[in-house]
This record gives sequence, structure tokens and C-alpha cells, in this order.
Amino acid sequence: MTTDPERQIPDPGFAGDDGAPDPALRAALAAHASGEGTYAAALAVLLGSRVVVPVVAVAGEVEVDEAGLAHDKTSDMAAVLIARPDGRRGLLAFSGLDALAAWDPAARPVPVTSRTAARAAVQEGAVALLLDLKGPHRLVVEGEDLRALAAGWELASVEGRSAWIRPAGE
Repeated sequence: MTTDPERQIPDPGFAGDDGAPDPALRAALAAHASGEGTYAAALAVLLGSRVVVPVVAVAGEVEVDEAGLAHDKTSDMAAVLIARPDGRRGLLAFSGLDALAAWDPAARPVPVTSRTAARAAVQEGAVALLLDLKGPHRLVVEGEDLRALAAGWELASVEGRSAWIRPAGE
């Protein structure tokens, strides 16, 4: 094994992550879904959470053999964007491997921070981050909330109202 620092893969910050959902995030999502908690409270917990973004194989070049059958010559891996009939798109993310498997057991999990997932959504032109599409409790982050999450802003709560604030030093 080499110890050359230029040849090492950097640690993405999730070494030892077993894919289990964050109990605090699941509780906040359940509370929001039942009406016992607010969207802002669920969003506040999401800010500090790891999510799992699904990556699936997408056919690249296709070749046709002598019998006229098409075969994938190449394939790429891509994050999943879901499109609405009006063309708006959302990036999928999941709170844990169980929620990802409920959507598509064949998808490969990529653990990232919620900020990284939001940033990827914005970069891909998506208007929303769709958390736990198949449940157990969905959350849609869009608009100003998606852009603020992607930018790394913090959510502050004062007298029962929430607002985004830019972190000090930015």
C-alpha cells in the first residue's frame, strides 16, 4: 500500500457510515408530516444531516450487433433528477439506505451533506431537493430555502419565525 499523499483518495467525511438514518432527522420529518412539527424545524435538522443521493447507471454509446440487437457500449453514473410534467426538476436524496431502497434497491448510495445535495440540485438546474420521495416522510426543499441551503446559510429562529442568515465571515 502506498502512502504517497498525491495518490490517496480524500476522506469525504463519512468513513464508517452504515447508511442508517439520523434519528433526529427522521423524528423531525415525522413531526412535520403529522402536523406536530413545522417545516422550519425539519429544515433546521436537515441542515446538519448527512443524506444519501442515489446514483444510477445511464446508457452512453449503444452499438448494434450483426443480428440487429442493441447493446450498451458505454455507460455513465448519474445522480437522479425527477421531472414534473411542467418541466421543473428535483434532485432526489434520502435520509437513509432504507428509504433509498424503498425507491430503488439497485441505486448506488452516495453519502453527502445536505448542503452538497442542495448545491448539486442548484448546479443541475433543479428547483427542488426531494427528500425521501417514497417515504417514510417526504420533505421538499425549494425556492429560497434550496438556494440558502446550497449557499451554506444558517437558519435562525426568533420569536417563532425563521429566517436565513449568512454565516459570519462570508
